[in-house]
Amino acid sequence: MGDYEFVASRESLSGLQEKCSTPMSMMTSLTILFITVFVVSCSFGQFGISLSTLCHSLILKLTGHSEQMVHAIDTVLFKIRLPRLAVASIIGGAMALSGASYQGIFKNPMVSPDILGASAGAGFGAAIALLLSFNMFFVQISAFSLSLLAVSLTLLVSKIIARKSSSTIAMILTGMIVTSLFSALISIIKYVADPESKLPEITFWLMGGLASVGTSDALFLLLTVSVGALPLLLIRWRLNILSLGDDEAQSLGIDVLRLRFLVIGCSTLLTASCVSICGLVGWVGLIIPHISRLLVGPDFHKLLPVSILVGAIFLVLVDDTARCLFSVEIPLGIITSIIGAPFFLYMLVKGKKGWL
Repeated sequence: MGDYEFVASRESLSGLQEKCSTPMSMMTSLTILFITVFVVSCSFGQFGISLSTLCHSLILKLTGHSEQMVHAIDTVLFKIRLPRLAVASIIGGAMALSGASYQGIFKNPMVSPDILGASAGAGFGAAIALLLSFNMFFVQISAFSLSLLAVSLTLLVSKIIARKSSSTIAMILTGMIVTSLFSALISIIKYVADPESKLPEITFWLMGGLASVGTSDALFLLLTVSVGALPLLLIRWRLNILSLGDDEAQSLGIDVLRLRFLVIGCSTLLTASCVSICGLVGWVGLIIPHISRLLVGPDFHKLLPVSILVGAIFLVLVDDTARCLFSVEIPLGIITSIIGAPFFLYMLVKGKKGWL
């Protein structure tokens, strides 16, 4: 990994806290920034809402006097915009958490949440559902199920290839194969789809977006993301030990294989949940951990919570751009790629500052 080397000795692990010491003001500042961005974003869109009107509407809603609110504002703000921003926040935080966790267990900063085929599987599941004219609920269920199936296939095949060892190389290579397979299946679906109706619908979904999300999607994400995120946050200190290497971690009493599969399972649940709702939105799980690492260093005890906040802020701002930049909405995947590719190139040129 060169300049991006993780902590490699017990001494460096014991000195990690001192080297990466960050006051609580960092978390406080990020939390305040997230709240500010979220509230201000409520006023952005084709139907503009002033901050004074926004605050007045929120007060009426919280005090149970929503009947005094203008109907259009009630519909736009509470049925469309707030659920959408909530979904963007959850997805941004979850994808960043998943990416940071994957990079930790694979000890590789180039790893992203779709390394084991989760995104390609979800894309294939959604493409099939859209081709068969299923409603959006079944599209999301199909994407979610196929995403989990793709990662399960990767783990099963890699276990057979590696002969029950914990080889991460086998997982990564198998993930590339599974991703290629499901990408080819997506191409077949697009090839046979009706070019007048089904093909544009499939293509737009694969680009990623939040145009059709609602309160039910926010509740679904809140449940599944909580199930996946809570274990990762509870065991994040173990990722610091795992970064020492398998032999060192085992000597400290860590069941490396079990820990690795736990992290993969939780991270896959996060990725599958997000992709099933918003489509293929790349780069979030790759670049946000780098930004967070620049802020607090490689200590996973701090890195994971900070990644959640930075990811949520990032995707809310990206969604604002998608909604407001032009008269038509831009797919999120296009914007994240435009931002992510140059940033990652900058990180590669910058060198080791993002790690130690």
